Amino acid sequence: MKTIILHSQDLAIAKLVAQHIGADIQQKRTHFRFTTNKIIDLNTLREVFKLDFNFVPEGFLSNQVALFVSDMDSTLINIECIDEIADFANLKPQVADITERAMQGELDFDRSLVERVALLKGLEVSVLERVYTDKLQVNPGGQVLIKFLNDRKIKSAVVSGGFTYFADQLAQDIGLDYSRANVLAVNEGRLTGVTQGDIINAQAKADFIDELCKKHSLERSQVIAVGDGANDLAMMKIAGLSVAYHAKSIVASQADIAINVGGLDKIIDLFDE
Repeated sequence: MKTIILHSQDLAIAKLVAQHIGADIQQKRTHFRFTTNKIIDLNTLREVFKLDFNFVPEGFLSNQVALFVSDMDSTLINIECIDEIADFANLKPQVADITERAMQGELDFDRSLVERVALLKGLEVSVLERVYTDKLQVNPGGQVLIKFLNDRKIKSAVVSGGFTYFADQLAQDIGLDYSRANVLAVNEGRLTGVTQGDIINAQAKADFIDELCKKHSLERSQVIAVGDGANDLAMMKIAGLSVAYHAKSIVASQADIAINVGGLDKIIDLFDE
C-alpha cells in the first residue's frame, strides 16, 4: 500500500481526486491523504489537478526528524543574490545565464562561481545591503515552516553557494540555527572579485550536513534537505528525506518529494498531523 499526499486543504478537490484514483480520503490538519494499492502516476495527477502530489516515502518517520537544511537562493529566498548584485554593474543577463547553466548542471560550479564573482570586481560593498533590503524576500510559506520547525525543536540551517552576507543575516532574521556560505572578499569598501576560503560547492553542502549531524549526534536519516539546483543534489542524496522546491528537472527527478506549485509550508504536510 502507498500513501499519497495532496498538498491542499480543498475538500472539493480531494473528493475529485479520491474518485479519480478510487481511494478513501484521510483529512489531515493541513492536507489530505489517500491510501491505495493501485499503480498511480503522480505526474498525471499533478497535470490534471495543477497541484502538488507526493508519495509518503517508505520508512520516513516524521517524529524522528531533528535537522532541516535548506539551500538559499531560489529555494529559501526568491532571488539568486549574485544575479541581483551583478545588476548594479549592468551585467545581470550575463551572470544570470551562467547561474542558470550551473544550476542545471551544465557547468562546473566552482569555475562558474569564480567567473561570476570576478565580474563583480569594483562594486561598492553597499550594494549588498541594497539587494538584501530591496530585492530579497523569503519564499512563500518559508517563515511559517521555520516557526513550525522551531516549535518542534528541530534544528535548522541554510547552506548556500551564495554569500555569507545574505545567509548569515537571513538566518538571524528568520530564526535559523546555522548558516554556511561563501565569503566575498572586500578591500576599501569594494568587492575584489574573489572569494575567501574554500568554495561552498555541492560536496561542501553535503559535508555541512555531516558536520551538523556529528555536532548533534544525529543520523543522516534524521535530516530533511531542500534544494532546487544541481549543486544541491549531493546533500539531498545523503539526507533521510530530500525535497525539490520549484526545482530544475535534474533535481526534481531525483528527489523524494517535489513541491512545484505550493510554498515552503507544504513541507509541513510531511509531518502526519
